[in-house]
Amino acid sequence: MEMKKRISLELRNRTPAEVTEMVVDNCRTSDGEVEGLTDDFKELEFLSMVNVGLTSLAKLPSLPKLRKLELSDNNISGHLETLSEKSPNLTYLNLSGNKIKELSNVEALQNLKNLKSLDLFNCEITTLEEYRESIFELLPQVTYLDGFDQEDNEAPDSEADADDDEGEDGTGPTGDYDDEDDEEEEEEEEVSEGREVGLSYLMKEKIQDEEDDDDYAEEEEGKGVEGEYLKDGSKSSSPQL
Repeated sequence: MEMKKRISLELRNRTPAEVTEMVVDNCRTSDGEVEGLTDDFKELEFLSMVNVGLTSLAKLPSLPKLRKLELSDNNISGHLETLSEKSPNLTYLNLSGNKIKELSNVEALQNLKNLKSLDLFNCEITTLEEYRESIFELLPQVTYLDGFDQEDNEAPDSEADADDDEGEDGTGPTGDYDDEDDEEEEEEEEVSEGREVGLSYLMKEKIQDEEDDDDYAEEEEGKGVEGEYLKDGSKSSSPQL
């Protein structure tokens, strides 16, 4: 599917100004350039164009609020100055699997002052001697390179952290889920208690029934004995017809 058509479908009856996230992975560009995106997507914060055949970002529109850009598995080799011009507020950039070979190819990223995380997995540049040290020196604003900082500490999961923060602030759904869990636990306890009471009641009923059966058997046995012996102890005789 062509990128233009894919973007049109992703709008889903919204105007471009209403869209904050756009994913057009695995579609195709006709000339290796960004197609279908315009300056009207001014609220866009997340854009994913993975494996779409990009060779250049020259036609990237102005996206002032864009913070996260996924460009992995394309054919981009450089000329990244467009990013600082069109999306100066980027904090995360994924260029994994592109044709980035030299430090000079990423030098233009120095102007992305808010860039905190950069991924260059499976790019030829990663085979350079002292690759990591060189990138951190060239781009001092970057905290995480390929998922790790300079001390090899793994980058946190930003989405998970955001969910945790919402729960702590009381603005997210965490509290609601806790209340539901408490209610379910109370219901389970009530059902469990009910089962225990019911079981105890049934056991008592069973024992009482057994005792009643024993009493009845004794009474019947007594009646049979009285029928065979008189009060003086002599055996009764059959009545004469």
